[in-house]
Amino acid sequence: MHGWIILDKPHGLGSTQAVSAVKRALRTQRELLGGTEKWKVGHGGTLDPLATGVLPIAIGEATKLAGRMLDSDKIYNFTVAFGVQTDTLDLEGKAIAASDMRPTLAAVEAILPRFTGPIEQAPPAYSAILIDGQRAYDLARKGEAVEMKLRSVTIYELHISSPQGGEDSVACPHSGLAQLGEGKGAPIPSPSAARQQAAEPCYPLPQGERINAITLTAHVSKGTYIRSLARDIALALGTVGHVTMLRRVKAGPFTLETAISLDKLDEAAKGGDIGRLMLPLTAGLDDIPALPVSPDQALALRQGKILTGIAATDGQYLATLGDIPVALVRSDDHQVVVVRGFNLMSREDD
Repeated sequence: MHGWIILDKPHGLGSTQAVSAVKRALRTQRELLGGTEKWKVGHGGTLDPLATGVLPIAIGEATKLAGRMLDSDKIYNFTVAFGVQTDTLDLEGKAIAASDMRPTLAAVEAILPRFTGPIEQAPPAYSAILIDGQRAYDLARKGEAVEMKLRSVTIYELHISSPQGGEDSVACPHSGLAQLGEGKGAPIPSPSAARQQAAEPCYPLPQGERINAITLTAHVSKGTYIRSLARDIALALGTVGHVTMLRRVKAGPFTLETAISLDKLDEAAKGGDIGRLMLPLTAGLDDIPALPVSPDQALALRQGKILTGIAATDGQYLATLGDIPVALVRSDDHQVVVVRGFNLMSREDD
């Protein structure tokens, strides 16, 4: 029970709640099988309750690699609804700005290269970033002004995945929000009104027609906030916007292909068979080459000792004894130093 469960996290569930759900499933199986051992559980990258998709859950010794998942690149699909900005930058917040400006598909295509490559972005005020020891979202909920400093991130790829915002047709430039935000003193439309009218069926979407929403795919570095990216794209298009759909399709080496639902996890727990749903600990290290070691060398690494005279080029490796992971190590000038050790024993060690 040392490895990964890749959840397809449902909408409305926080990452901590997802970890709790996995703990409950493990407890159900333990009680069913009469076991006593408890397992450490942690997640490899936070997903907002609004978001769905790939959430790596580390179990046992794999929790030592959860930090690597936080640093990994990720891929998201997300929908931006134009015309309303909310305080949370998604559909969970309250509207704080409105615009009757709608971009064309051509304008969106033209603006995306500006947000590809190294960029700077201000994280959302409603985020878990610490400011003077307090979470930004706690300060924002108290109504305090939150100044978010710019941070450098990298957008490796950004493209349109659905020019109609994920709906059958959303090109309604003269209806709905176009009137709701017009006129001095006009009320700002609610996000629910934005969603309803962004989904109104209209007509096929020619390149020059104005659109209410669009779905994009972004491959991003660690620390990137998709809600901020959506906000900035809308502002660059001369309007405002917020995220109405966010789905993570890849986190590090993990994709939706190996993700499971909570229902499937619960079913496996009641059958005492969670293990068949787990990926091995090494699945989180598929980009790290293996470095075979002898039993004596494995023992030394487990004791935190440095191996010398190792014929390996400089870099990071997974030291293995047979098929048993021993430690994540770094080779430097023919010396091998432990970065992270694993408490996994082979039969030969018993």
